[in-house]
Amino acid sequence: MVRFVGRTVIWLFTAVNILLLYWLVAASFKTPLEIFRDPFGLPHTWFERGQPFRNFLYAWNQAEFGHAFVLTVVLTALASVSIVLISAPAAYALSRLGVRGSGPLTSFIAIGMGVPIQTVIIPLFVGMAQLKLTNSLFGLFLLYVALSLPFTIFLLTGFFRTLPEELEEAAALDGASPLRTFVRITLPLAKGGMITALILNAIGLWNEALLAIVFIQDTSGFTLARALFTLYGAATYQSEYGGLIAGVAIVVLPMLVLYIVLARRIISGLTLGAGK
Repeated sequence: MVRFVGRTVIWLFTAVNILLLYWLVAASFKTPLEIFRDPFGLPHTWFERGQPFRNFLYAWNQAEFGHAFVLTVVLTALASVSIVLISAPAAYALSRLGVRGSGPLTSFIAIGMGVPIQTVIIPLFVGMAQLKLTNSLFGLFLLYVALSLPFTIFLLTGFFRTLPEELEEAAALDGASPLRTFVRITLPLAKGGMITALILNAIGLWNEALLAIVFIQDTSGFTLARALFTLYGAATYQSEYGGLIAGVAIVVLPMLVLYIVLARRIISGLTLGAGK
């Protein structure tokens, strides 16, 4: 009975999400009148006027999505790679080197995962303002890296603990230093977990909006999520709801496609990291 109820809830949740995804894609090709008159129907003007991407062009040009898209790709890629490069040695030291107090320290780092960003946004803004890093892409990059470290370190710590200790013992007998063991032996074995951490961080940072809204004011530094926030005001004022929904689709669909393509790798990395 419990299994039946659980499966029913999962399938209902999946059906609702598929329906919302269909509505998002279909509405992004409709006129505002069609969106309200026939919300779940196929777009008719798509075929009649021969301008299927009119809403996407509006979103792309009105909110300067082209510049924001490139900036978001670069910022997300640099931040995600930096997060993994910092977290991997930290997780290795906490899980494999027998550092005194590594257990409590790991738990302390994990606490950072449970702190809502909304509760620390004002102290962060005050501190960044004193360092003159507000309205700065470098400042936003630092925030992305710092706030993503607890989750990534915790994830990689669990993954490193699943690796066999015999390999490190054999490397130590051969005279390899901990650094060489980490670079030559552990990192290649941990490639799956690091790729999983990289993908999860990329998805999270791509969709991040709060920090970009608070810390970035100049349009030249807008990320996609921040540009979408600006598009919302312009589109609702001009009743361009089709363009607004197309803007949402531009933000959502790339990461959705990435997750679908790499879902098996992400799930296997997470389950393997939870092995111990």
